[in-house]
Amino acid sequence: MKMKCIAADDEPLALEKIKLFISRVPQLELLAAFTDPSEVLPFARQHKPDLLFLDIQMGKSTGIELAENMAERPQIIFTTAYSEYALKAFDLAATDYLLKPFTYDRFKQAVHKAIELHEWQTTTPQANQQFSDYIFVKSGYKLVKIFHADILYMEGMRDFVSINMENSKILTGLTFSELEKILPPVFVRCHKSFMVSLAKIESIEKDRIRIGNKYIPIGDSYKESFYKRL
Repeated sequence: MKMKCIAADDEPLALEKIKLFISRVPQLELLAAFTDPSEVLPFARQHKPDLLFLDIQMGKSTGIELAENMAERPQIIFTTAYSEYALKAFDLAATDYLLKPFTYDRFKQAVHKAIELHEWQTTTPQANQQFSDYIFVKSGYKLVKIFHADILYMEGMRDFVSINMENSKILTGLTFSELEKILPPVFVRCHKSFMVSLAKIESIEKDRIRIGNKYIPIGDSYKESFYKRL
C-alpha cells in the first residue's frame, strides 16, 4: 500500500524538486503540493495524508505553527534551510529534518524511515500487541521498545504523552486513546492527563493515587470507571 503524501514549500523551485524526488519513490503517492501554507490544513483534514513534506519558513507563517495546529498529525519530514528549528521539530516528533540543499539519497533515507514506521503501524495487529509484554512507541526519530512491567504511569503534556518508568521517561506523540488500544487492561485512565498502571499503585487516599513519590489525581469524570476497575 502506498503512502499518501502532500508537500508544502513557498519556493516553487524547491517544491518542484520535492515533487521530482517523490515521483522516484514507488511507495509514495503525491496527493497535492502547495506554495500557499494556508491551503494545507483544509486539504489535510479532508484527505488525511500519511506523510507531509513541510518547509518551515513560509512567508508570514511557519511549518512549525502549521504542524502544531493539525488535530490529526501525519508523519512529517521538515525541509528547510534553517538548522535552528531542529529541536522544535524533535518536540513535534517529526520523522526527519532535511536541511536544504539535500540530495536524493538523503531524501530517500528520510522516506525509508517514514515507510518503515508506516508499515509497522498498519500491519501490526493491535490484538497481538495486547498479548505481548511490551509495546513499541515512536519517540523522536526512533521506535522505542517499552515493557509493560516497567511503566509506572503516563502523563499528558500538551502535544505528547510522557511514559514514566522508574529511572527514565519516554515522550511520544501517541494519544491516550491510541495507547489504550495497545496496552493491556492493567493500565487505566484516571484523569484527563493521567493513565496509571494498577500494578504500581501503592495507595489511594482522598482521590489521589500514590505511585512512588508521585501523587496523581483522580478526575471527577473518570472516578466511577476507575474505581470499578480496581
